[in-house]
Amino acid sequence: MTHIRGPVSKPTSGRRVLAAAALTAVAALALTACGTEQNDGGGKAGSTGSSTVSQQPSTERTAAQALFDRFAKACPERGVNSRRPTGASKPGPEEPESIAPGETPPADPIEPAPPTGPEAELDDRDWCVSAHHEQRVIAALQMLADPTPAKVRKTLNGLGYTDERIHHLKQDRKGTRFYLDLREDGGRLCESGLAAEAVSDVVPCVAVAEGPFKVTSETRQ
Repeated sequence: MTHIRGPVSKPTSGRRVLAAAALTAVAALALTACGTEQNDGGGKAGSTGSSTVSQQPSTERTAAQALFDRFAKACPERGVNSRRPTGASKPGPEEPESIAPGETPPADPIEPAPPTGPEAELDDRDWCVSAHHEQRVIAALQMLADPTPAKVRKTLNGLGYTDERIHHLKQDRKGTRFYLDLREDGGRLCESGLAAEAVSDVVPCVAVAEGPFKVTSETRQ
């Protein structure tokens, strides 16, 4: 039997281009599928998001530091405490000493007891910085309805106070109590806060100078 063979055509340049394009498309699809499997499986997915999240706390700390620096520039230098009396004070003539019946008036003038707590341990700079923080925090807390610890933390974060400066959030019958660590440049300033809607309040307190946050003196009961 005679086999008739048809002419075999040589591949033209056009066919080579089409073939190469097809191979490129197949490779691209394979790579896309591979990437999809890695993302769905939790391999490299979210690496960009993780980088953004890791940088977020640094951004927040930078904003908080700018806030602290602005308040510090508006206050006097550290070291002066005008609240601590420098000498004895005598009662004026319009304010006679109160003597119980049968007692003898003392010969020497009665000196007032020296201040204790924040008034003795914080200087004028601390009190000035404290006033700036208190005004903005109290204003925000007074507008906060149902101040739960979670809501108070979110409000303080929104004011620029990072979680590392917020301590001991605790809810009681009056609202939510908390502390703010405002220590800077060797200072010991902190704030004792009460979030209770219209009666919210923030007052200065004293913390240890270094190390983990711990309150050593406060006037709030």
